[in-house]
Amino acid sequence: MTSPFSSSYAQARHKFFEAAKAAGLSVESYLHPLPGRDGETLAMDVVREGPADAQNLLIVSSACHGVEGYCGSGVQVHALQDSAWREAARKSNVAVLYIHALNPYGFSHVRRVTHENVDLNRNFQDYSQPLPVNEAYREVEPLLLPEVWPPNAANAQATADYIAQHGMVGLQAAVTRGQHQYPDGMFFGGAAPTWSNLKLRQVLQQHGQQAQRLAWIDLHTGLGPSGVGERIFACADDAAALTRARAWWGNHVTSIYDGTSTSAFLTGLMWMSAYQECPQAEYTGLAMEYGTQPMEKVMMALRGDHWLHQHPEAPAELKARIKQDLMDAFYTDTDTWRSQILAQAQEAMHQAVLGLAKN
Repeated sequence: MTSPFSSSYAQARHKFFEAAKAAGLSVESYLHPLPGRDGETLAMDVVREGPADAQNLLIVSSACHGVEGYCGSGVQVHALQDSAWREAARKSNVAVLYIHALNPYGFSHVRRVTHENVDLNRNFQDYSQPLPVNEAYREVEPLLLPEVWPPNAANAQATADYIAQHGMVGLQAAVTRGQHQYPDGMFFGGAAPTWSNLKLRQVLQQHGQQAQRLAWIDLHTGLGPSGVGERIFACADDAAALTRARAWWGNHVTSIYDGTSTSAFLTGLMWMSAYQECPQAEYTGLAMEYGTQPMEKVMMALRGDHWLHQHPEAPAELKARIKQDLMDAFYTDTDTWRSQILAQAQEAMHQAVLGLAKN
């Protein structure tokens, strides 16, 4: 069996199609309006295994943050190749929906954001209401994206001074919470729903509105110790849902609401769409966040990529180095790391099936 992981979006999409075909499953594609890095077709691809009227549905999704799809796609392809897993889901009367490449543009172009420069997991806001203002980001924005890259000594010192005053956790919170005031900046939540936001809602409307119990495992990378999959509660701030999530996936499930997660408190989260599009279902969600590099390196790689977005005239050598740094920040290209990813994902998926089946 070939490796389920890939070195390009085009290869990942091909492997996903081949795994679905070998499993006797069809692929439903939502075509993106722009081409990929190498001119390839981009799409949000969906595979469902299980009847349309299944009462229990598990969603497994990848590439909410595009470049993180190199990990998530491998998990999905491996799951489709795993006959024992598929049989366990069938026997438990749980349908499984694989959403491959929520953000195909970022996946292909090795960016975390969408083609609109939007962080998809900050984009699910009520745009009829005033959008949240991140005052802390306003303060650090000039530090994050300097005129030159790599940053000069003055910028490095100013950034170090900010960290000395507020801590790395303070910088992380200021930057990653999301903002709606700087369209070319980092962690921009958008001024309207993105293409990916709208297409995901279509998928949920089509596949989730018959379910009475809905679980969702969304696959991420970039936070925490290398190879460790932090299990982050991915629901509204609801005590009953958190109790259920910890019963399924263990008491070590963390939460942005009580400060136990390595993630900062966030708004505009993608999985809130489950409540909006599938209101009839009891929803239980988990973000699997696999660690790669220390936060300082991840943040530096993200800063470099956004600097490059603002400076497309950068020399080819610098562009290549920035892109490789971003790839390394969100995908660790070793067999050990990949094995850790698959083992933890497989466990969480089996646990989700058992949890759904017990209800």
